[in-house]
Amino acid sequence: MTKALALLSGGLDSILAIKVIQDQGIEVEAICCASPFFSPDQAKKAAAILGVPLRIIDITEEVLELIKTPKHGHGRFMNPCIDCHALMVKKAREILEETKASFIITGEVLGERPKSQNRNALGIVETESGSKGYLLRPLSAKLLEPTIPENEGLVDRERLLEIKGRSRKPQLALAKKYGIKDFPTPAGGCLLTEEKFSLRLKDLLAEKTNPVLSDLILLRWGRHFRSSEGIKIVVSRQHNENEELEKLSLPTDLVFEVADYPGPKVLVRGNNAGKVTLMEAAMLTARYSKARDLAEVQVSYHSGDGKKTGSMVARSPLRFLESGKAKISLIDAGEFEK
Repeated sequence: MTKALALLSGGLDSILAIKVIQDQGIEVEAICCASPFFSPDQAKKAAAILGVPLRIIDITEEVLELIKTPKHGHGRFMNPCIDCHALMVKKAREILEETKASFIITGEVLGERPKSQNRNALGIVETESGSKGYLLRPLSAKLLEPTIPENEGLVDRERLLEIKGRSRKPQLALAKKYGIKDFPTPAGGCLLTEEKFSLRLKDLLAEKTNPVLSDLILLRWGRHFRSSEGIKIVVSRQHNENEELEKLSLPTDLVFEVADYPGPKVLVRGNNAGKVTLMEAAMLTARYSKARDLAEVQVSYHSGDGKKTGSMVARSPLRFLESGKAKISLIDAGEFEK
């Protein structure tokens, strides 16, 4: 039986691409390239629905290098889409023989994304991934040059599609035909395409050339500030983020909280924080807690490994922060969020 290796993000396009190929009696195995910027969770759900085995490949280090120096540039924000797509297809090409698959399929649609899915960009991905002739885009195949599996009769070209452009109507109609109801919204999978996340990442890379994994995952959570001394402070927004900040805290971090009132966990990253940063962290902890209106708020802290503990008094946190005396900046907005 002919077998194809599919790149599966869990988005509707990648799901439909697999369904079109399965309709021809072709066996499909899927891979999902994962990193802190795009989770494999949707791919896992989709693979279960489609009944295909899924292999997850971590590409964090490679993607981080592409973000820093993308050969084909960034998209609107920090997303190096063309380079990233080429990397993912290259990963598939490297295991093509191992999986005993004859070709690779993706859910790319001609013209759906003007920068990364135009005809030239699709050609770049095919060439730079080392997959020329073996990369099939079932949803737009009849608008593109025939691939080797089509020419060899492994795939019936007449049963492939000719979808193009940004309208989602053809895909939604196809989803209805296949009875597919559970799929994420378009462009909802990659955090690099989101403005706030990109601002946070740009700020992080300006501080650290080689951030650790915890730094990257931390970008997903809470409000991100820089203290007057330029130190990263992260304030959780809700209870589940309190838990995440505790999990992500390193031994050199400090975690603040108001002891006797509901409120956030506040993480100060690293061991370079001076007295000014610590006071500003205490003020932020009090400001976002239920004790914000009090004249004095007792704030406790502990290190990420629990070996260091202490407490501070935040006096009139609202008045202090909103007076402008603290030169705190909100990273993804450029000013303090009142």
